[in-house]
Amino acid sequence: MCGIAGLITREHLQPGHYRRLDRMNRAMVHRGPDGEGHYHDRHVALAMRRLSIIDLAHGWQPLYNEDKTLALIANGEIYNHVELRAQLQAQGHRFSTGSDCEVIVHLYEKYGIDCVNHLRGMFAFALWDSQRKSLLLVRDRMGEKPLYLFEGDGMLLFGSELKTLLSSGLVPFELDPHAVDLYFHYQFVPEPLTPLRRLRKLPAAHLLTVNLDPWRVEERAYWSMDEIAPRSGDPAEVIRAELERIGELIVRSDVPVGVALSGGLDSSAIAAIAAKRYPGQMHAFSVGYPGRPFYDERAAAKTLADHLGMPFHDVEITRDRVVEFFPELVYWLDDPIADLSGFGYYSVMQAAREAGVPVMLQGQGGDELFWGYPWVARAAKETYRKMGGQAGPRQFRDYLALQWRPLIWSKRGWWDWGMSIGGLRTSWESFRRDQDSRADQVVFYDLTPDFRVARSRLGGWYTPAFIDSLGGATPYDPFTIPQPWPRPDLLLTQLICSTYLLENGMAQGDRLGMASSVELRLPFVDYRLVETVTGLRKAQPDLALPPKTWLRAALKGVLPDVVLNRPKQGFHPPVKEWHRALFVNYGEKLIDGYLVQAGVLRREAARILAEGPFALGVVVPLSYKALVLELWCRRFSSE
Repeated sequence: MCGIAGLITREHLQPGHYRRLDRMNRAMVHRGPDGEGHYHDRHVALAMRRLSIIDLAHGWQPLYNEDKTLALIANGEIYNHVELRAQLQAQGHRFSTGSDCEVIVHLYEKYGIDCVNHLRGMFAFALWDSQRKSLLLVRDRMGEKPLYLFEGDGMLLFGSELKTLLSSGLVPFELDPHAVDLYFHYQFVPEPLTPLRRLRKLPAAHLLTVNLDPWRVEERAYWSMDEIAPRSGDPAEVIRAELERIGELIVRSDVPVGVALSGGLDSSAIAAIAAKRYPGQMHAFSVGYPGRPFYDERAAAKTLADHLGMPFHDVEITRDRVVEFFPELVYWLDDPIADLSGFGYYSVMQAAREAGVPVMLQGQGGDELFWGYPWVARAAKETYRKMGGQAGPRQFRDYLALQWRPLIWSKRGWWDWGMSIGGLRTSWESFRRDQDSRADQVVFYDLTPDFRVARSRLGGWYTPAFIDSLGGATPYDPFTIPQPWPRPDLLLTQLICSTYLLENGMAQGDRLGMASSVELRLPFVDYRLVETVTGLRKAQPDLALPPKTWLRAALKGVLPDVVLNRPKQGFHPPVKEWHRALFVNYGEKLIDGYLVQAGVLRREAARILAEGPFALGVVVPLSYKALVLELWCRRFSSE
């Protein structure tokens, strides 16, 4: 695990390029505090920071093939490196280190750019082929590891974090209006966009090649969820087998491995499966809040940790600590992400590092793969209905049928249902939406109250110039997809994985783990498990089943029944208390702040937002999104 950076130019590199690359490398010391590596050619310069996880003594980068015509820098872990190494050695390849990533250069020797098809893990890497004068950049299938890109005239820069590229001095700080508008609707910027013009991400499951003679930049996808083949079999048995396999691979490490543990099903599953295969004693880490309110999950987490024989560590997050650390949290997130759960991510990872555990496992991805979010299942069902034809009187009765009871049997579920007048208002809104929306617009994020509030209010809060700068771009673009569509349940699985999971969940996990120099591993987003679940879903749809039916069945006997049957609670910090305190301390920064001076927000709107309004029913209010973006712009515009 490390951070990587580099540049390639059509003309020969100059001394100034090397100085810029050194600044880029220094900007990501937190991703690799154990050392650094460099490679220079006439047109290419590569740099990396190392967090030592595999082969602590010898696994330094760059990594080379036998004659050193290939040079590799890589961020991530290749989980199946043991098996790949054995195959390659049997074919005559000679290894110089025990690094998991060294298999990449030897696979490239054998398969060229198709080497990526053999890798199981999380990775972003750059491989320079000095004979072909070609640079290969690759990002893993689900996008666990980031890779940012900036293209100039005859030049391409890349790096593991946005701040890495900004530190080069070559990337102008210029907000992208469409990205900013998407951020206010989603609480994050969907990839491949970033908040800045011309700075983008290499999308998940993509590779990019840069050839020098002649200069040519080409990009393509090498994997897609919609190409996964149907799969037969009993879902419980098939999923259980794949979980067992990833459990064996995910604990490979030459340093201690721990697990982020709540009382929920997903993290409990990862803890139980991994602990059984971990050769040492795995430690568990959790967070809670003063006074142990009802949403504090430490008691449930500790009970499971005791059951599994894990030493248990907990961190209590106070309001004062949240307020004090807020500007730094915004900085470490790298992208603006308006999610107050970020304090929990950071606190768990920091506690792990202080305990000498630099590798952590976490349960992200379980909700996205197994219908853990009822609104996503509802979106799939409503998309099915939208595909059925034009809305009319008969169809409106079907709209009512979808809302006759709460989506979630919980206090929040009953509250939402009551606020929609027993589902009547929601049904009418859905009916009108299908009549008024474009035929190629999938029902997706527009179901969420945060998106709807943003859509209704931002037009009056943006400046006229900012609205003009949006052109024809809309916040519906990420889920406007030409028909014919795949099956809606499959399409919605892809959409939630490529938006919320990727840019809110996994992005926070990576950045806030690496802020404490901790590698985060996410077994539920292993691509073979994703293929397994998706293939089963293609053969035998599970949308009508209760949430996580397949996962619970697969975990029968792995987890105690009390965990399997516990209602979903989710991560619920004292949001409103923290929100009030943050605006008491930082709200005034919005008044005549960066967003006003940049022409994004009207002055009157900024003054309203500075008071910290929290609209009824929303999860992340517009005021908090504005505050995060304000502090982000102030900090990163000066990088």
